[in-house]
Amino acid sequence: MATKADILVRFGKRVRELRTERGYSQEAFADACELDRTYVGGIERGERNLALRNIERIAETLGISLAELMEGL
Repeated sequence: MATKADILVRFGKRVRELRTERGYSQEAFADACELDRTYVGGIERGERNLALRNIERIAETLGISLAELMEGL
């Protein structure tokens, strides 16, 4: 079974991958999600355990469903 850190790191890598594919800088993405840039940086490094509301904000900003965001994790 994966540890908590493992899922946080995998989720962060997924967010970074999707963000860069869509051409967002970290700062522009954070603004679009209405989150602090340092918080988004922490997510992408696997240092943050996100609330569901913030996961939903990220998915909406990326223009994908929650299921698509979690794909491959």
